[in-house]
Amino acid sequence: MKIFFTAEYDESALKPLYDIGEVVKDGWAIGLPKMEEDEFAKKSQDADIIITSYDDVTRKVIENAPNLKLIACTRATPVNVDMEAAKERNIPVLYTPGRNSDTTAEMTIGLMLAIARKIPMAYKALKEGEFTADPSAVKETKEGLKVDMVWDMKPGSPYVVFKGTQLKGKKLGIVGYGSIGKRVGHIARAFGMELLIYDPFLCPIDIEAIDVRKVEKLEDMMAEADFVTCHMKITPETTGIISKEMIAKMKPTAYFINSSRGAILDEEALIEALREKRIAGAAFDVYAKEPIASNHPYITELDNVVITPHIAGATDDVLVNHTRQIVADVQRFVEGRSMLYQYRY
Repeated sequence: MKIFFTAEYDESALKPLYDIGEVVKDGWAIGLPKMEEDEFAKKSQDADIIITSYDDVTRKVIENAPNLKLIACTRATPVNVDMEAAKERNIPVLYTPGRNSDTTAEMTIGLMLAIARKIPMAYKALKEGEFTADPSAVKETKEGLKVDMVWDMKPGSPYVVFKGTQLKGKKLGIVGYGSIGKRVGHIARAFGMELLIYDPFLCPIDIEAIDVRKVEKLEDMMAEADFVTCHMKITPETTGIISKEMIAKMKPTAYFINSSRGAILDEEALIEALREKRIAGAAFDVYAKEPIASNHPYITELDNVVITPHIAGATDDVLVNHTRQIVADVQRFVEGRSMLYQYRY
């Protein structure tokens, strides 16, 4: 059995796959770029199993592989697989739901802390020489310990410039209470935050056993929350859901966090709100257009924003998770057992 493998992976978790068949690594698996359709179709033409992360498993790829029996995609949603073509051949498609839920949730909380406490701004100031002293001016006590620094309360003091807000006691609005949203809520509760949930598709059982409050109208959540964080897939219903009207509902002391997808947001409307200080700040890992342009207002103009380059899911743990998920399900497939992560066409 030949396994054509172009996904990122963890070697220790991949080992059981070698007992199943010949594993041919290419593309992302060996540090190369995503393949064009023709190249991918040619290289995978004699594969029994295709395992990929981002390469497009198109109709051409599927039709060009007569022995193909299984497709696996190491993503939360296998958007790069032609489902109709796979269905016509009755080829199961595997995916890896929840693979990066903890990683992304932790990043989301990190972004909240970063903007609420102005951590990157304080770091930047110190790196640029602000609020520092010449080494010879640092005083020590007789015991050899440095004297504790007590800043004054004048306008230029870092204690004033970087004064932020704590998470405990604040209301966190979570838009989308799926795998990642739930994990964000779990961590936020440990900080002592009150959870407000907006998710039209939420089952009552998802909230009945935990201390959260479901909000029926998004505008009510936007008006009440001290922090708003979004965790949704892009669909016609979620595209632009955080509209200009929704942003206008936010309190001037509120913060907006987005580590899901840029398309859920009216970015221009939020830029205006940040520019005019109609909200306290925002933190982003995703944007309307990616990579973010070097002249984007988040970079060149706004001082109440924390940004990162779409890395919320970037940890070694994610590779371990999705490798284990896929390998275990491939083993089940080969043994004729039911698979845990089979995508429904």
